[in-house]
Amino acid sequence: MPFTLPKIYPITDVSISKLSHTEQFKRLVEGGAQMIQLREKNASPREFYESAREVLTLAEERNVKVIINDRADIAFALKTGVHLGQDDLPPHAALKLLGNKAIIGFSTHSVRQAIEAVKLPVDYIAVGPVFATKTKQNPEQVVGLEGVERVREAVGNFPLVAIGGITLENAVDVFSAGADCVAVIGDLVGEPDRITEKLKRFLEL
Repeated sequence: MPFTLPKIYPITDVSISKLSHTEQFKRLVEGGAQMIQLREKNASPREFYESAREVLTLAEERNVKVIINDRADIAFALKTGVHLGQDDLPPHAALKLLGNKAIIGFSTHSVRQAIEAVKLPVDYIAVGPVFATKTKQNPEQVVGLEGVERVREAVGNFPLVAIGGITLENAVDVFSAGADCVAVIGDLVGEPDRITEKLKRFLEL
C-alpha cells in the first residue's frame, strides 16, 4: 500500500508545550492526528528513547504512525520511521538501518535541495521554513509561499510537506501554494490546553 501523507502533520515539542510527548500525543490523537512526529532537542538519548517508547505503545493501539525527528538510532530501536535533516544520517544509510517498510522523511530548504532529495530513498520531503518560526534555533532562510510553489513545480507529484510558522490563519495559503501536507508545531502545542480543539480546527480547513 503506497504511503499517503495526512493533511496535518503535528510535531511534539516538550519545551514549547511544557507537556510530555505522551500527553501531547494523547491530545493530538483525540483531535484526529494520524501521523505525529516526536521532536526532542534537549533530553538525553536515553530519556528520548523512553518517552518515544511510551508513545509507540499507545500509537500501536490507536493505529497512529509515529516518526522520530533526527534520531535514526532511536527509530531503529523502536522499529518506526524517521525524519532527517540535511546534517543527519543520510537517507541511504537510514534505509539500510530501518528497512524499506519504515517511513523516511527529509528536510529541504531550497529548490536545489528538493530536486536532489527526490532522488533519495525517502517517502516525502519537507520544505521550509515557509514563514518565520520561533520553534527552531538558527532557522534556515524563509522560503515563503513562492518557495513552496517553486518546489512543487520542481518535484512534480512527489509527497510534499510544508513546515515553519504555519498557523490556522495561513495554512490554506500554504495548501494553495502546492503543499500536500502542513507540519505544525507552535500553533498546535503552544497552547497546551487547546491542542485537541486546535487540531480539529486545522482538520476542518
